[in-house]
Amino acid sequence: MNILMIAQNDPAGTAISFTKAINRHTEHNCRLITTETRYNFDYEKDLHVPDFTGSEWDLVHQLLKEADIIHFHMLADEYLELGGGIRISQYIPGKKIIHHHHGHPEFRSNPELFREKYKKLGRASLVSTPDLLKLLPEASWIPNLVPLDEPLYTPLPHHGISPSPFIIAHSPTRKDLKNTTELMGAVQNLHSKGYSKKLKLKILEWTPHRQCLEEKRKSHAVFDHMQGYYGVSSLESLAQGKPVIAGLDHWNIRHIKSFTGADQLPWIIARNARELEEKIKYLADHEQVIETIGQQARSFMEIYWNEKRVLERIFNVYDKYRGHG
Repeated sequence: MNILMIAQNDPAGTAISFTKAINRHTEHNCRLITTETRYNFDYEKDLHVPDFTGSEWDLVHQLLKEADIIHFHMLADEYLELGGGIRISQYIPGKKIIHHHHGHPEFRSNPELFREKYKKLGRASLVSTPDLLKLLPEASWIPNLVPLDEPLYTPLPHHGISPSPFIIAHSPTRKDLKNTTELMGAVQNLHSKGYSKKLKLKILEWTPHRQCLEEKRKSHAVFDHMQGYYGVSSLESLAQGKPVIAGLDHWNIRHIKSFTGADQLPWIIARNARELEEKIKYLADHEQVIETIGQQARSFMEIYWNEKRVLERIFNVYDKYRGHG
């Protein structure tokens, strides 16, 4: 089966992760076309239109023609301008069409527009986190994945991390959506209580993805956000064997437990500024537990969130969905 993923920008590098995982673990062929770069985090690319020299358009034409499935990410659809005189809409008839949402503000602000569109066209839809099911109930939740065996996603030996000060890392794409202000406030409060030499906050903003992973790997813990769901940052850091603080709500916890089958989840839950300060203080005061928590986080990812388990979920959608463009 030939799968062609199409996106404007690759959200948190998730599309290329799916592309590589499908090619690595299945007999199917998957390619990814992206049309622009946002935030410039240097995620790995496959066919990136701004890098084209001209000869690539014949390959794009061939991929569109031979695709069994066209898998759109974010807001992309058949009217996305690729360039090269190619109109995606001409290749839609007879193919399975998938729309995969990752929480774009335009989608969050008007989900009914997309619900009606997919209902009218008879198309399948996916969401990247369980909270988005509230906006698109007909969708299937496909957890994002991380390549657990790639070096930057593996734990750094504990002796390779400086024991002091305790470093908590945070990598906000947009601070207003990641509770960065609350995190800074919690750390400042702890500094005022005598933790200034014991505790350090490392905010990784506008940092290339590879460098971001390297810095998190050298930290003691990671803060994701307190929006109720989790980000790719959580999955990356759990894979690295880090205690991860996030504000998962009961809806997300229920769906994650249903997917994984795990009784206990590895996240350290903090849903408000007071709880966040308490959890950071606990970790800073009990560094001896960090390695144990980290080992549990890594094991959770290996057992419950490995690439093959996630791919099984997405191929259930691919195989069962009978609609065509």
